[in-house]
Amino acid sequence: MISQLFILSSKGDHLIYKDCILTGGNFVDVFVLQTHKDLHFIHIRQGGLYWVATTTEDTSPFTIIEFLNRLTALVKDYCGSLSEKSVQMNFALIYELLDEVVDYGYIQTTSSDVLKNFIQTEAVSSRPFSLFDLSNVGLFGAETQQSKVAPSSAATRPIQSSREQGGKSEIFVDVIERMSVVVGSNGVLLKADVEGEIRVKCYMPSCSEMRIGLNEEFSIGKSQLRGYGAAVRVDECSFHQAVRLDEFDTHRILRLCPSQGEQTVMQYQLSDDLPSAPPFRLFPTIERDNGGRLLMYLKLRCDLSPKRSVPLYLVVLCAFSLSQELSSPDQSTELKPQSRAVVWQIPRFPGGTQLSALFKLEVPGLSSASMLEVGPVGLSFELPKFTATGLQIRFLRLSPIQPGPSQRWVRYVTHSDSYTIRI
Repeated sequence: MISQLFILSSKGDHLIYKDCILTGGNFVDVFVLQTHKDLHFIHIRQGGLYWVATTTEDTSPFTIIEFLNRLTALVKDYCGSLSEKSVQMNFALIYELLDEVVDYGYIQTTSSDVLKNFIQTEAVSSRPFSLFDLSNVGLFGAETQQSKVAPSSAATRPIQSSREQGGKSEIFVDVIERMSVVVGSNGVLLKADVEGEIRVKCYMPSCSEMRIGLNEEFSIGKSQLRGYGAAVRVDECSFHQAVRLDEFDTHRILRLCPSQGEQTVMQYQLSDDLPSAPPFRLFPTIERDNGGRLLMYLKLRCDLSPKRSVPLYLVVLCAFSLSQELSSPDQSTELKPQSRAVVWQIPRFPGGTQLSALFKLEVPGLSSASMLEVGPVGLSFELPKFTATGLQIRFLRLSPIQPGPSQRWVRYVTHSDSYTIRI
């Protein structure tokens, strides 16, 4: 049983507080400053906020953690996004959700389909959504709909906005992959893992069955490799409990009846067997000059298609003051003494090109041991319209066909979870 629920900002500021069983005590400061012998604090961090539940009973902590994760997903669906600002602007809506979700400390439901019949408070958005606002163009759009592009805020609006838009039927599908790469100092790829998921966000007043077609040559494990086409392989794969797999083995089709809001319908993983080379390669050179400075020359190459361009953050761990020479005036560097790092920011890095930077480091008492203190290099990036595994959505169909106009959007994004290059 849950005694209290509260949401705190990253600084510990009090945003939301609910006393589920009228204990009469406010334990927000207790959580931030100290512990309490008779109270158990269980929390997660999502959207830069702490989501905390307290309990005095012998309750399973995994149950509370699962509930908090579902609560954050619920708040994200109804508020549009998770942030300190959205929580502050929608505190009345969140309190109404908590009243329906938890009754005297006992969890009732976290289903958006059930709650939509009871929640009446409309969400407050920091920026009203409009399909005619193309000033901030996003990346949504299947290859068969390249002429139609949705604003980047389209899939981050509250699910109740469908009421205001007269029940407009829209579905957004994200294929999101996270790369973990380790490259040795000799340039040999030591590790290359990909974790991916397919997310569906539904804004349909009446949800019908949806069929998602994946690559026909998609296989799970090497034993399932098919004998035709370019293989798209993953090592492990799991599905949401609402997904029906009766057509998956033969036609690679996922069937489900999506509920309003966001849900992850499929998760997969691939380890140490990427179908293509990693997108970035680094060629470092470190030496000493006659003035006793440490010279670090970095040549970075982007092996993506020339049609692609991506912003990139490169972090070099070191502990010295520096001057630099960059290959382009729009690039910038910053020394961060607290984190012992140099940040090289590249706002636009076209595929098929290479950039270079020369860092001159002032090192007191420079020695051979000082040169060993430099590195490793970490890269941070996000690649739109790209999947490292090659997974693609063949089609996205609704049955029966919706009575009104419907929009279906697909987005592919690959970003760096941990991309490390040793020097």
